[in-house]
Amino acid sequence: MAGGVVPVARFAVIGGSGSLASGFPAAVDPAARVLEDELVFDTPWGESPPFALFEREGRRALHVRIHGWRPGASRGRASRQVFSVLHRAGVRRILSDAGVGSLNHLLDPGDLVVPDDFVDMTTDRDRLGTVVGDHLLIMRDAVCPAAREALAVAARSVAPERRLFTRGTYVVTEGPRFESPAEVRVLQSMGDIVGQSFSPEVWLARDIGACYAGIYVVVNYGEGVVRDWEHDELKRIFTADAGLVGRILLEALATLPDDDTCACRELRKPTLLR
Repeated sequence: MAGGVVPVARFAVIGGSGSLASGFPAAVDPAARVLEDELVFDTPWGESPPFALFEREGRRALHVRIHGWRPGASRGRASRQVFSVLHRAGVRRILSDAGVGSLNHLLDPGDLVVPDDFVDMTTDRDRLGTVVGDHLLIMRDAVCPAAREALAVAARSVAPERRLFTRGTYVVTEGPRFESPAEVRVLQSMGDIVGQSFSPEVWLARDIGACYAGIYVVVNYGEGVVRDWEHDELKRIFTADAGLVGRILLEALATLPDDDTCACRELRKPTLLR
């Protein structure tokens, strides 16, 4: 049943397909103690997806699976539900993950990418508006540099043998289908990876005054890039790398700054439209 008081937390992990099969967080690290589970709240966009409140190394964080997407809720609506809850919780730092496709012929399945920019090619996610809506959202540094660094350091520690790219542009498409070869050729001029899990989250985070960054595992080539992708390989990476992605998220969470001094705060200005 939805309702109740949203618990206070300064950190959040928006889980995606990268960590979905891991049983995040407790199955990834027994030190991540789940305090409350199956927390559902009423929001202006409908009933939220279930959240878990967990604690690791003295830090409390909220976790929601697969970006809140589920049957019966549009992706834009689900995102607003999630960020409405995070805003009420007082969350200031958000980490995320997902599996993505390669647009860059130098990126192979299994590579890890921490992007620093994005291009939003979605078609039906903006119509539900912002969560707070009282600020200009400047996307000059779209992805938090401090959170990106925390994820990169964690990835090097947890998976030193894995190729890691600490810059790149994430092209966000509407989905749920994959892209056609012609679409991929167009998108290659825009970015390095393609997926459906970065927008509107990246700018809704700025809307609520929080920092945002994510780590993404390449699970397939885009159509026409290098070679045809194989479903079995995608499935293998989806399962085999879930725990690794989960461990990276938890390690990064432990080193995120616990203050409000991030430069991201300067990229949210009071609106002039009153």
